[in-house]
Amino acid sequence: MNPEVVSNILQKHRDVRDGLISILEDIQSQFGYLPSEALKIVADETGTSLVDIYGVATFYKSFSLKPRGKHLISVCLGTACHVRGAPSIAEEFEKLLNVRAGETTEDQEFTLETVNCLGACALGPIVVVDGHYFPNVKRTAVAEIIARTREGIDKIEVKTDKRVFPIEVSCQHCNHSLMDSMNLVDGYPSITVTASFDRKHGRLSMSCLYGSYNVASEHVLPPNTVLNLFCPHCHADLSSGTDCSICQAPMVPMIVRGGGMVQICSRKGCKNHMLDLSGINL
Repeated sequence: MNPEVVSNILQKHRDVRDGLISILEDIQSQFGYLPSEALKIVADETGTSLVDIYGVATFYKSFSLKPRGKHLISVCLGTACHVRGAPSIAEEFEKLLNVRAGETTEDQEFTLETVNCLGACALGPIVVVDGHYFPNVKRTAVAEIIARTREGIDKIEVKTDKRVFPIEVSCQHCNHSLMDSMNLVDGYPSITVTASFDRKHGRLSMSCLYGSYNVASEHVLPPNTVLNLFCPHCHADLSSGTDCSICQAPMVPMIVRGGGMVQICSRKGCKNHMLDLSGINL
């Protein structure tokens, strides 16, 4: 761990009362976890109690005090998932990965954890891998989930995959185009909106390719974060009254040029996108 990196992060956040979470996010972004040496530096340079810092670091599930693997697997053991066989699913992951919950594989490829709730009780047992939700998981599906993760859950070939195609969208409130030719994602003009979370706000550019989940964000987006999305033109809240069928976060509808509507989930990592072209006269 390089102490200078931590000092530079602290320099960015002078108001510790408002910036402790942001400081820890930046440290974890740099090192992949929160080294104890880094937390001591934060305590020394800010005058914040080390106990309070550890309290924040252990309260939020997005933080880790130990190095994590390349992929994070979370198995829900909440009541709804437990009664549907979640413990046996966790055991199967432990068996196939040869680790216990809370540990990382020797090759640093996978970290396995169990959690009390993932916010999608109706679709349990739930497993989340790198922010991707797998609902109604059976024990026999564990090996496939691991294999898909090794290959790349979101791996697509945008140039040749016929399931991936560009769409142009506009704000449902002011009808202003949300397309941004100055910021490209996947080589196409992006869908750019304003995003806010945890007292942060900034530009979020999403791929306009339906089937691609690539984004470019002004800030690091912690896994499972529910984002508030706003139109950059009329500043209206883009979320609707409809909740995601997978994770229950608000859905965000946008008008598709030529007719129809696309809806995306506002939770970071959830892949629930819906395209409705029923309004088009063919």
